[in-house]
Amino acid sequence: MQSIQVDNISKRFGSLEVLKNVTIDLKQGEFAAIVGPSGCGKSTVLRMIAGLDTPTEGHVTANQKPIKDPDPSRVLIFQEHALYPWRTVEKNVGFGLELAGVPKQKRKEKVGELLEKVGLGGFQTYYPHQLSGGMRQRASIARALAMEPEVLLLDEPFGALDAITKITMQNELLRLWEGSGKTVLLITHDIDEAIYLADTIHVMSPRPGQIVETVRSTIPRPRNRNGADFVQVREKIMAHLDLTK
Repeated sequence: MQSIQVDNISKRFGSLEVLKNVTIDLKQGEFAAIVGPSGCGKSTVLRMIAGLDTPTEGHVTANQKPIKDPDPSRVLIFQEHALYPWRTVEKNVGFGLELAGVPKQKRKEKVGELLEKVGLGGFQTYYPHQLSGGMRQRASIARALAMEPEVLLLDEPFGALDAITKITMQNELLRLWEGSGKTVLLITHDIDEAIYLADTIHVMSPRPGQIVETVRSTIPRPRNRNGADFVQVREKIMAHLDLTK
């Protein structure tokens, strides 16, 4: 399994400075989140950990080794499910396994197990357009898990879902993560989502994005969104985001 080190990175696109001196230490098996305003560079950090971008200054490493390219051990899940519309759920989820040369029967068995795990058992032959938004995102998560990644990078994965479906998916994600040993980093604009899911919450400033506070949460799970300790953490984060006025 992997720990991730984001060491004093900065990122510029020409004269535009997006990130400045960002340091994040993700311990193996940790569930962490980054919250901050739009355009502060949250997704850029995620892309660097995924190996899709590089810092202008500083270093990003996995287990102390430089991240230079994408690696199947680190999977990025977007807000948009990115399923192939011409492939069934089963073939979408098994796509990475197919590319890896996993035999058809073994692939079918593994995909079936994953679909049961994410609550999509019986939907193997459905196409993406036949599924609800939440079901499509479940399929997207199953496709990511099929490659047995050590790190899950989540970029607003539930941002397009209705409130009830979002809560269901948050609980599903926690169930899949707990006891897995996977390291998870979630990008979200939703402060309550970050507190509900993550044990470490990095708060970023407006562009150029910097970490202005790292909040540790010891609230026991399942977390009560209306509990006094939950509200206390929310108020602390909102204060650092200057949202208490």
